[in-house]
Parts: sequence; C-alpha cells; structure tokens
Amino acid sequence: MNTKIVGCLLLVLAVMGCSEKKVAHTETLFVGTYTDGTSEGIYTLQFNAETGALDSLQLKAKLPNPSFLAVSEVGDYLYAVQETADFDSLGGGVTAFSLENGVLEKLNSKGSGGAHPCHAALSGDGQLAVSNYSGGNLAIFDLEVGGELGQRQLIDHKALDTTRQAHTHKAHFSNNELFAADLGLDAVKRYQKKEDEWRPAAQASLDLPNGAGPRHFVFNDDQSRLYVINELNSTITLFEKDEQGSYEERQTVQTLADDYGANNSCADIHLSPDGRFLYGSNRGENTIVIFAVDAASGELVLVGRESVHGDWPRNFVLDPSGNHLLVANQNSNNISVFKRDTDKGTLHFLNSFELGSPVCLVFLKQ
Repeated sequence: MNTKIVGCLLLVLAVMGCSEKKVAHTETLFVGTYTDGTSEGIYTLQFNAETGALDSLQLKAKLPNPSFLAVSEVGDYLYAVQETADFDSLGGGVTAFSLENGVLEKLNSKGSGGAHPCHAALSGDGQLAVSNYSGGNLAIFDLEVGGELGQRQLIDHKALDTTRQAHTHKAHFSNNELFAADLGLDAVKRYQKKEDEWRPAAQASLDLPNGAGPRHFVFNDDQSRLYVINELNSTITLFEKDEQGSYEERQTVQTLADDYGANNSCADIHLSPDGRFLYGSNRGENTIVIFAVDAASGELVLVGRESVHGDWPRNFVLDPSGNHLLVANQNSNNISVFKRDTDKGTLHFLNSFELGSPVCLVFLKQ
C-alpha cells in the first residue's frame, strides 16, 4: 500500500480517537423524601463521579413519606420506612422492594409496630431493624429468602424509663450485636441475640447527659470507637471500647461555631472511608461540621465547617469514591454536592439539584 495512503489512514484514525467522548462514570443515587409537598416517594438520580453533577431524575416508587431507605449489600433489595402514624392501628409502616436493572418491584408491606418510623438498618444476615420515633420502640423483622418482610420482634423502649418519653431514632447491627440510639432516653441501647431474640446486653445502655438527644452514630472500622451525634445539645460524643468490651465516654465536642446563638438540631454523622475525618450536619446553623480524627486516640480536632447551601440538612452521604459529599436539604428542597479534599477533609461546593423535601440519600452499591 502506498505509504502516503497509510499515513492518511493513520491520521484519520488518530483524529477519530481524539474526537471520541470519554464515557463518564456514573453512580445511582436513591433519594427518600417527605411527600407532604411536591415529592411523591422514592426517586433515583444519576451522579457523575467525575464532575459531581446530578441528573436523570426518575420517580421509582410512590410511597407516603419514605424518609429512610436501606439497600441490601448486593443491591437486589431496597427497604423503605413509611414515616406516618396511620399505616395501621399501631402507627407507621415499612415496605420491601426487589431491585433489578434500576426497577423497584414491591414485595410486601407491614406495620412497623409504632408511629413515625424514621430509620431502617440491615444486618447482613437476614434481618431489618426499624426505629419508631413516636412509637418509642424498635422493630426487628426477619427477612424471607425472597426479600419479603417476615416475622417481627418488638423491643419497647418506653418500658425502660417511665419518667421520659422514648424516641428511638437509629439502629445498627455490629458484630452480632444491635445498637439503638434513643433521643428521648438520652442513651444508646445495646442488645445481644439470645435464643433467636434480641435481649439487653451485659452493658445494656451507653448513657449520655440529660437533654443530649442522641440521634445517629457511626463506628470506626474495628468497632473499637463509637461516635454519637446528639441532636438536642449539638454535640458529638466519642465512646471507646475497653478490655471488658464496654464502651466508655472519652470525649465530647461542640458542633456549632462559638458565635452562633440561634436554635440548632444536629442530624447525621459519617466517617470518611479512610477514617481520618468525621462529618456532622447542623440543622439551624445549616452547616456540615468537619473534624480530623486523631489516629492514636480517636479524638476529634476541629477542621472547620461548610455551609450546606440550603436549609435544614437532614441526611448526607459520601459517594462510593469518597471524593464527594452530598447533602439532603429538607426545607430548601435541594441536594447540595461538594468536592471533598481527601488530604485536608475540607469541602468545596460544586452544585445544587432541586427536589422536593429530600431527606435520605443512599448510593446503590455496584
């Protein structure tokens, strides 16, 4: 073949290669909402992991107040609370969906056993824990082979303290144990499984100061440290596990700026994937507070805080890469996206996506 022709062909191929657009890596984000406004239930968005852009909004399931979602480890089932008081005679509900190729198909719904369920957590071995806020109790469902909700055990926190009103807010399965934060009882309750039922553990309660209002919490990787964000007194408390297996308070830090004097309610808390930074949301100050985690002690050192570019940040999430942080701003009807500096822990605002009353953000695991 003529060398001139070969050269021309190579030039054409090179130009075609350069003109091809790079396919962006996207992640599927599930969004739970309150449905007393413009939203109708559970939505998905596509998240561009390179640019931080959100697009392709789709309504996946109509459901009343799906304010918290839990997706199974392999991404084949999704569970959503119905944060209401009228699903049945006892209060709210929970719905199981199968999840395949982005499509949610309802499996079944059951009563949560208490009013206003606000959190759901999967065990990894066939159980789902649902926290009933107004009901003041904790429901643990066995999950059937096909993902359906099965038999339910109820743990009544109201019986634990007759002088205060129980408000169970989050549960988490950890190393064959179950932990549950109760905002009204100012405690994180601890349970162990005995004879197929969850019962109080040897250390039955991790107590916090009166009026603290523990809401959400997060463990470090080896479960030796527990960080609790307290809604009512705007603090984060670090508990450390001792040689006997009990968790003891080590440190409490404020989440608010010294010059902030208005009302505030803390909400969510997360550690970075490498465990070096901890983030918490302030509703009122409308910020994400950022702490560095001391590698030796686990204690928190303030890095700073970043405006959420919205109002009333409820739930937030780090994307699977750990390079971005997304915030659900309930009252301003938007999701804010931040680029995260993985070395310094700081946040840089990128963009905002409008959606009515977003309150829960969950990435589909791939």
